[in-house]
Amino acid sequence: MEDAVDDRLIIALDVGNAVAGAELAGRIGDAASFYKIGLGMLTGGGLALARELKDEHGKRIFLDMKLFDIGATVEAAVRGLAQFDLDFLTVHGDPHVVRAAKQGAAGSQMKILGVTVLTSLDRSDLDAAMFVPGDLHDLTVERAARAFEAGADGVIASPREAAAIRALPEAHDRLIVTPGVRPAGADLGDQKRVEPPAAALAAGADHIVIGRPVWQAADPRKAVQDILAGLN
Repeated sequence: MEDAVDDRLIIALDVGNAVAGAELAGRIGDAASFYKIGLGMLTGGGLALARELKDEHGKRIFLDMKLFDIGATVEAAVRGLAQFDLDFLTVHGDPHVVRAAKQGAAGSQMKILGVTVLTSLDRSDLDAAMFVPGDLHDLTVERAARAFEAGADGVIASPREAAAIRALPEAHDRLIVTPGVRPAGADLGDQKRVEPPAAALAAGADHIVIGRPVWQAADPRKAVQDILAGLN
């Protein structure tokens, strides 16, 4: 029997449309089992690709929508998405959003992940957005705690906050998913709070999300295999 693919690695299909996403997933083949489809692909057939990868190829799917709205709207949106039997869905980690999303997902297996602070932001970005004063690390951990208290199945946070979030009493049996992960030597792109893949897992992350180092590689399948080899 073929060994199961390590689903701790989630490949971000952050390409222009579903056709390009399907082509990339095809090149990766059975080297990866979990894919993230984000907001950038939504108008380019992203939801159809999510269903194709799930239903026809048996892949796990992380739908990264980062929903934020009044509770009734979030609940309705999540209820509509829950019918597609996807694995993870992101919403902003504000408690009222998380509670509404959990209501919308009721009766499905889809897990609701609350976004803490985007890994592309630093303290100056939070100041510009009029976030409360304080250390970015501490604010991220506090937002995670509040998302868990509101019922989130997990949170999205950078690898630099993963250990502190994992230590929270509220984090027991909850997921930590970390973007902002880059293999050694990879371009950081727009990410500001990054760590290598193995370090993110060692800090307490359950899943790591990697995009550019895979889809910009000449051989995406080999890039995935190299990353997985470094996790063991």
